[in-house]
Amino acid sequence: MEAKLAPPGGGPRHPVFARFAWGVVAYNLAVILWGAYVRATGSGAGCGNHWPLCNGQVTPQSSSIHTIIEFTHRAMTGLDAALVAVLPIWAFRVFPRRHPVRLAAAFSGLFLVSEALIGAALVKLQHVARNADAYSLSTHLVNTLTLLACLTLTAWWGMDKPVARLRGKAAWLAALSLAGVMLLGITGAISALGDTLFPASSLAAGLAQDFNPASSLLLRLRGLHPLLAAAVGAWLSFYAVGRLRPAKTAALGVIALAWIQLLAGLVNFLLQAPVWMQLIHLLIADLLWVSLVLLCASAGS
Repeated sequence: MEAKLAPPGGGPRHPVFARFAWGVVAYNLAVILWGAYVRATGSGAGCGNHWPLCNGQVTPQSSSIHTIIEFTHRAMTGLDAALVAVLPIWAFRVFPRRHPVRLAAAFSGLFLVSEALIGAALVKLQHVARNADAYSLSTHLVNTLTLLACLTLTAWWGMDKPVARLRGKAAWLAALSLAGVMLLGITGAISALGDTLFPASSLAAGLAQDFNPASSLLLRLRGLHPLLAAAVGAWLSFYAVGRLRPAKTAALGVIALAWIQLLAGLVNFLLQAPVWMQLIHLLIADLLWVSLVLLCASAGS
């Protein structure tokens, strides 16, 4: 069954809210990138196992680069909490009852709270820096992507865009696409963690690590990521082509970003995952996720 839509709102009635919401989405992308920089530089333990304080202090006195990097991330997330908290308050004040932006904004706040709690748990349990593991990293990533999706929908519906009520085949295709990208993100995070914890001296040495039975599971799983990336990229292209008629702009964005991401992944592999390329790769991945959420939300509009 095709997607059924609620009647369009006829244009943004609250453009300032919509612009603010998109600004929060953009800021969260910056927070995500800096969080990846914390992981890539091994700075997750820069504030010790103290949370929310940094090494037991409100403002750390240490000049260690790892402390500065980690404290900057905490400061950014503190500001993020304030920005996201504004969204549900504002949404409930200006949008009518049962408007979808209220629900999206409320879930944004909920997943920000869980994001903070997961981050605090990682610090307190010392699952950071050299002690980071695939399970905690994957949990954090799933929550982050869900938060980003909720923020994206808050901004989208804040523009009074129609709501795609997906049922049947349309719902399954959208769910499969979102799940595929989320799974790809998890394998990418595991691959990046392997690059950080077990750096290779050369491309050949890295490949040898991947196929060595004695290597860490992180390294042996690293080869799964490019294979899954190719499969997901092909699937997203197929899914987006099928949505060209109802949502041309969003569909073309997904197709373009999917193939740009594959190219960026190849460059990242050939360069042996330098930090700056990891961040570019992650940014494109996040933009692809946002574009896919918009495609699913606008399917049939």
